[in-house]
Amino acid sequence: MEKVTSADGTTIAYDRVGSGSRVLLVGGALCDRNSFRPLADALASEYDVVTYDRRGRGDSGDTAPYDVRREVEDIAALLTALGGTAAIYGHSSGAALAAIAAGSMPFSKVVLHEPPYGPDDADTSDDGGQVLDAIREGRNQDAVEQFLLMTGMPKEVAQQVAATPGLADLAPTLAHDFAVMGHALDQGATPVALLRSITPAALVLAGTATAPFMIDAAHRVAEILPNGSYADLPGQQHAVPPEVLAPVVAEFLRG
Repeated sequence: MEKVTSADGTTIAYDRVGSGSRVLLVGGALCDRNSFRPLADALASEYDVVTYDRRGRGDSGDTAPYDVRREVEDIAALLTALGGTAAIYGHSSGAALAAIAAGSMPFSKVVLHEPPYGPDDADTSDDGGQVLDAIREGRNQDAVEQFLLMTGMPKEVAQQVAATPGLADLAPTLAHDFAVMGHALDQGATPVALLRSITPAALVLAGTATAPFMIDAAHRVAEILPNGSYADLPGQQHAVPPEVLAPVVAEFLRG
């Protein structure tokens, strides 16, 4: 484990494996740097791969009050520590965070894996309110369960997953992910102006067996990006095994 200090003094923990061109992996909700270690290991034969704990997770700090811009500064600090040059891969809400960072930083290439932008006509009357209420009341496991239900997970499965040791500790950071997903929205649920500011070659990925709204969002994002392309992951859901995902990411970064 290595550490870097972000602009506001927050310590951000990260790991590096492999050698070659650099790529930074950005995790989504309820993920820490270890969540993407299998993907990092699968890419390590060709790339210098960095996984990190987003603020509030794992071995990283969490300076209050939270602001999405601080998470972007965390990525900037990591990019500087990596020598100023890297590609970036983000998954789920981590893809939305990667997109925000890519709009203002010189990443060589960008991979956005199922950024969960909802349809513009979706009912957002609750918009995670039950999750945030549970967090404020200290009911972290309930917050995780409610979040998983929001993603479409069956209740019995959501209850089992929410009881995973250590997962409830990450519940407060769900508020961070909601903030990331709401960042830079001018109208609708997709940050069009932000996406249009991302100029490097960008690949948007979605599994063919994932939630339909994520497939729709991936197509929409690929069309908005100035240099965007889209690729299916046949038969895959939101979480993709590294032996399936790594070759697709590696080929794009290599090209």
